[in-house]
Amino acid sequence: MITPEGERLVGEHTVYSCVTGSRAFGLATEGSDTDRRGVFLAPTPMFWGFTKPPAHVEGPGEEQFSWELERFCELALRANPNVLECLHSPLVERIDDTGRELLDLRGAFLSLRAHETYLRYALGQRRKLEADVRTHGAPRWKHAMHLLRLLAAGRDLLRTGELRVEVGEAREDLLAVKRGEVAWAEVERRMARLAGENDEAAARSPLPPEPDRDRVEAFLIRTRRASAGVRQRSERS
Repeated sequence: MITPEGERLVGEHTVYSCVTGSRAFGLATEGSDTDRRGVFLAPTPMFWGFTKPPAHVEGPGEEQFSWELERFCELALRANPNVLECLHSPLVERIDDTGRELLDLRGAFLSLRAHETYLRYALGQRRKLEADVRTHGAPRWKHAMHLLRLLAAGRDLLRTGELRVEVGEAREDLLAVKRGEVAWAEVERRMARLAGENDEAAARSPLPPEPDRDRVEAFLIRTRRASAGVRQRSERS
């Protein structure tokens, strides 16, 4: 349950928010949820006492989740797929000057770390799907669809150095998987092929080995200082 402080931080201090998930991927169908993700900037004085602001807030709306700016940057530097996709969503709902600076930094977060994180996440999801097959005789087809999408997105990121969220022409093939129209054996074959293509792309990728942590940290420090300065001026007035 969201706290009053969390609701205030999201309501008053969000710098960037967007729609992610199926609607951003171009995979929405009738009844699809609207997943909203955002970034809030906790005022700098909140870090000066013993009680720190939350690193993330769930809510206040359904399917809504927000990160504090520092936590968001930490996860993006680690190439967390969900956070990187949030940064590259085509469906931006709210943004201010700090949010625009954050989006300008998108390239600084991208690195070959994505190869490991995307494949590690995919492996974890595949194990869950295989457990479903053993237990129920079939996977959760929606999850199978999103796993294929994730592997394709990771491959294309490694090949081009750019993250594309929308699935484009792959939409109908992926939705066929979601509807259970593709045999599990064929889905497994596609997963294995895409994983191999990720490995091949990583060997020739234009991405740098590491993200530009210094550039991101400079942005974070500058933003924290600006927040403190605004607060101090307002208290003196």
